[in-house]
Amino acid sequence: MKAAIIGAGLGGLLAGAKLSKSGYDVEIFERLPFIGGRFTNLDYKGFKLSTGALHMIPHGSRGPLAQMLREVGADVKIRDSNPMAVIMKDTGETIAFHDFRKGLSLTKRVKLGTILACSLKFKPKSNISFKDWILKYFDDDFLLKLADSFCGWALSLQAKDVPAREMLEIIDNMYRFKGSGVPVGGCGVVTGALADVIKSNGGRIHTLSCVEKIITDNNRAKGISANGKTIATDIVISDIGHLETSRMFECGDEVYLEKIKKVTPSKGIKMCLSSDEPLLGHSGVFFTPYAERINGINEVTNADPTLAPPAKHLIMSHQAVISDDLNQEINLGLLDLKKLFPGKKYEVLLIQSYSNGWPVNRASSGSDIGNRTPLCNLYVVGDGAKGKGGIEVEGVALGVRNAMKDIGV
Repeated sequence: MKAAIIGAGLGGLLAGAKLSKSGYDVEIFERLPFIGGRFTNLDYKGFKLSTGALHMIPHGSRGPLAQMLREVGADVKIRDSNPMAVIMKDTGETIAFHDFRKGLSLTKRVKLGTILACSLKFKPKSNISFKDWILKYFDDDFLLKLADSFCGWALSLQAKDVPAREMLEIIDNMYRFKGSGVPVGGCGVVTGALADVIKSNGGRIHTLSCVEKIITDNNRAKGISANGKTIATDIVISDIGHLETSRMFECGDEVYLEKIKKVTPSKGIKMCLSSDEPLLGHSGVFFTPYAERINGINEVTNADPTLAPPAKHLIMSHQAVISDDLNQEINLGLLDLKKLFPGKKYEVLLIQSYSNGWPVNRASSGSDIGNRTPLCNLYVVGDGAKGKGGIEVEGVALGVRNAMKDIGV
């Protein structure tokens, strides 16, 4: 059995590793000169920065991505964060993430505990947003700001843009898998290890290789056209989202086309900082619900010092893009950093924005339509087809697992 994979991002590489380990002849086509997409490393001034993600795996060594890495035999070490997360209140005081209920009245604490313990009962069947769900049950300013901070860091969205049912799935997964972790060596180690698995099983990865068309016959994907050559395959996996995938074949399914038109991407800004001293002092997520724009910050060198030169620290902030004025969004984020770290000396190494044709997620959490397409044997994986309740790369792993179940591996 032969599989062609369009795109060598995390989703494509994870699918390729799983298929190649199951005996498929795997061939991956990547239009860029490097693999890994937005989950690999950038070397700059001795720092290992990242192309997209924060050198963070949201559920660490226990989550769906780590589980799949072990399944395929990818050699990746993940250091779990300690503490899981810290929250800065409006007074400047910090509290542990598991103690965030201290910001609520006793009545609201009891109510929240009941809802979280019985979340299946409280999961709405409607499209009510997480913001409106919070207002309905709690009407609490602190909880709403914390929700915006968490959603901004984890999903590059505000609470008003996330369906409550999706957010409650994410909360369930947090209880199941716990907090984040840092892959030793950064994002590039993960995608590099997956590439090694694929090659060790006889697979091929082509960079600077553009797929122009998906070959179809009788409503089935039968191969691809890449670099002017036609390659026959048994299945095709696309890691470029439903919209771009649909442009590669003649799709007459109007219902499908209407669905993908409604899929909403999410946009974000990441800032990488260098400091001679720790700015956080721990490896967990630092949530900033009272900042103007910054949603969450990680000091990844507390988990892996090799991500920076000796005696240097690498700090990475993330924020959801709220307005259409990208320069203003960046400036507001920079002002937040000054307020969050008053009197501290740091250098801004890199500012990255993820929008337009290169969003954080081709399909924002809660808006993706799954892995299937109108064609038999054509599946979509990656940031445009994540599994339910999956934060970023964990969602990518869940989506790949769903596609593999459909394929039967």
